Amino acid sequence: KSWTCRKDRDSSLLDLISFFIQCSGCKGVVTAEVCQSREDRDVLSKMVEELDEDTAEYPLVQAGPYGRWFHSEFCDFLSILVAQCQHNIIFDSYLMNTIIVLLSELSNSFIRAFRHTCTLAAVKLLSSLIGVSLGLSVAIENRQKLSKVQKTKTVRQKSVQQLERLVDVRLQEKRAEVESMMNVIIKAVFLKRYRDVLPEIRSICMEELGLWMKLYSSLFLNDSYLKYIGWMMSDKVPDVRLKCVFGLQVLYKDPLLLPKMDLFTSRFKERLISMTLDKDNDVALQTMKLLVLISKMSEDLLAPEDYKQLLQFVYSSQRPLAASAGELAVAQGSDAQQDTNEEERHRLQSFAKLKALLHFFQESELHQHVVFLVDSLWDCGASLLKDWPTLTSALLLDSSSNTSKEINHEILVASVRQAAEGPVLAGRTGAKRVMSAKEKKMQNEDCLKLTSHLHLVLPTLLSKVFIPVDTLHLQITVPCVGFVFPSPKRSHINTCNIHLTSRPCVSLYQEDAVDQRLQLRFFCEKSHHCLSHRELGVRQQAFVGVCDVLTAHSYQRQLWDSLPFCPLIYSLSPKLQRALLTFTCEHVFVGPNNNSQSRVDQIAEEQRLEDLHRRRNLLAAYCKLIVHGVLEMSMAAEVFTQYVKYYNDFGDIIKETLYRTRQMDKMESARTLVLCLQQLFVQLKHKQERSSRPQEAVQTFTSIKELARRYALTFSDLVKFRECVVLIHRSGIEFVFQDFSQTADMTAPPYVSYLTILSEFSSKLLKPDKKTMFSYLQRLTANHITDMREECWQPLAYYRSSLLAAAEEEDAASNGSSDRKGCSTNRVPFTRQKPEDWILSVTFSVFTGQTNKMLKLLVFPAPCLQSRLESKVGKVPRRSTSPR
Repeated sequence: KSWTCRKDRDSSLLDLISFFIQCSGCKGVVTAEVCQSREDRDVLSKMVEELDEDTAEYPLVQAGPYGRWFHSEFCDFLSILVAQCQHNIIFDSYLMNTIIVLLSELSNSFIRAFRHTCTLAAVKLLSSLIGVSLGLSVAIENRQKLSKVQKTKTVRQKSVQQLERLVDVRLQEKRAEVESMMNVIIKAVFLKRYRDVLPEIRSICMEELGLWMKLYSSLFLNDSYLKYIGWMMSDKVPDVRLKCVFGLQVLYKDPLLLPKMDLFTSRFKERLISMTLDKDNDVALQTMKLLVLISKMSEDLLAPEDYKQLLQFVYSSQRPLAASAGELAVAQGSDAQQDTNEEERHRLQSFAKLKALLHFFQESELHQHVVFLVDSLWDCGASLLKDWPTLTSALLLDSSSNTSKEINHEILVASVRQAAEGPVLAGRTGAKRVMSAKEKKMQNEDCLKLTSHLHLVLPTLLSKVFIPVDTLHLQITVPCVGFVFPSPKRSHINTCNIHLTSRPCVSLYQEDAVDQRLQLRFFCEKSHHCLSHRELGVRQQAFVGVCDVLTAHSYQRQLWDSLPFCPLIYSLSPKLQRALLTFTCEHVFVGPNNNSQSRVDQIAEEQRLEDLHRRRNLLAAYCKLIVHGVLEMSMAAEVFTQYVKYYNDFGDIIKETLYRTRQMDKMESARTLVLCLQQLFVQLKHKQERSSRPQEAVQTFTSIKELARRYALTFSDLVKFRECVVLIHRSGIEFVFQDFSQTADMTAPPYVSYLTILSEFSSKLLKPDKKTMFSYLQRLTANHITDMREECWQPLAYYRSSLLAAAEEEDAASNGSSDRKGCSTNRVPFTRQKPEDWILSVTFSVFTGQTNKMLKLLVFPAPCLQSRLESKVGKVPRRSTSPR
């Protein structure tokens, strides 16, 4: 409260300035008095220019609860400060002028900590001033109402009226003064920082601008300020775009503000519609919610073409986005019926919605995605999808066409499945995996309703309506799921287990297993023979057929894995495994590379795309065998070698296969990667021995190194894949040095250049593992004479530097001296200075109206590490393109 008093305003203001500086992470101390002078601005500018500091951990960006607590308390402090000073102190031309000048200067600083913190302070200060201005506006309105009443008073009260007029004038002057302060902050801070290089600052500006438009629409809600939100909707950072959408949602929710949004809507409507395709799921979802809100507030703002484009999102793989688009579809299909009978009106509305739904599904021409459509409409259109009497009545109508009946039947089956099994669908993400107790209770009630209804009408449906065989079993069995046996008892499960292991049951299934094994073996032998057929179509059909059958058989193997007759299950012969791999390599990975233009010149574009689609299907069929455990994981090594070469054509399939194999066995998957790289390297060495063109070999080595780099990027979680990365390094070191005996003719291992490839995985090692691998490398090379100056040992020096560089830099940074002589211009990129590393002392003195400035700056940054690194590691190039 001392800051709001007039007793010692200079020292109080000085404390407030120190507060803002220290909140920026600066440990500087501002001493003496600060007075308002023409040269104050120059002092602040000089102070900002002299602070050459790169604080990485200032309070606003600290992770965890402390950072969130600081942000909240800092914003609350500014609101309370303005609230306590709103009556007199902010109008004394001393406190607010100084604070605004200080925040304006520091927000323009090249130091990120000052710029971020003071920009937040400035915009929050403006938000608090809006509250003051709104209070003054309310007071002026009340005064005006009171003056209208007092106009009818007697002449003796005119003096009181004149006094009240003076009060009105003073209130208007205060409001104008507050708006002038806001205008200064807008010009000095907002207009410079809304395009700041730091995305957090841009997000703050957009978030506060939306709040200003909502709170003070008379001043800020116009096209001059709306254009900034429209421009920043194209920002490259998703969080900035998201803040813009949130701000617009608040504005479009208020019907009184819609007339001021007409020009903005017409200008940026196409951008909003395109943002539903945003790569960030949150931005796309909130934009769809905004467009749904716009369509509800005014149906004329979106054209029929816009609705047609937006409604296709009901088939999106993201369930929240699809559900939001489903809300738009339900709103479009609603048709109120003016009927006196409530029951009849409900029936007509249900039939109208169902008719609109059938029409939409037919127009979309995605007839295999009816389950996705039902899932998208389940949250907002449950009144129709759970109206099973209406769905079954529509099936029994004679006036409906066969196509409509088939679609209606698919919707009925999908809604029954949705009610019984829940919203979790294959290929759709974002759904809740665990239902609450209330949702489970609702699910049981739905199962009870649909079971009681379908048991009555199911015989009629089977007799009168044509139902496809592939969905008939769903209609009969799905209603019982979750209702008849909602929670099977342990005794029932034990009884089933006893029955499955009894001798009659085992004998029955054993006979089936033997028969299936004989049939499957016969089929695989015939398919193996057809893989060498002279006709290409026959070979491809044989390959796809055997892959599909073996993939389906793998599921049965999982079911029968724990039964006594599991050894009777069919397993592939080594000859068939090699035949499948050979067929994949010869028919999928064909051509010099994926960007070859010769195929485009020789074959028409349509035929080329068909050929690519056929090859992708063949590769996907082979990868399914690996993912389902039919083939050994090592059989994927040949596929992994083609990741870079055929990235545009098959990169997604190969990458998904790699992720699936890691989920199965991450260590075996790492061994497969090691086998992949070592096979390529050995082939390269054999090619170098036979070839007289070294340039081609160098290019091939570069491609292997690029392949290793791509696969290293997939190890994003260093802790989770720690053992895998260690295995890759240990296997690589053993591959180079194991069984190597140094002789006069052979001073270096023949595969020593493989260490250059292995170094691509060094960045994925944790610091303790780097030291362990370095010790292991030293142990294997202890008995060999290694001269790093020789060209043949350059890969070893490069690999050693990749293991040592990061660890040595961290050690040097922690043990270095504080002496910075000669090191000010040669900083190590990894060195970060902290606020505790320096002390700032700024002194302002006042003598006879003149300002005597004295700036004392003591800096103790981290020491220069370049000489220590070179003395311990050696001057080795950071990245080599080819082995020497």
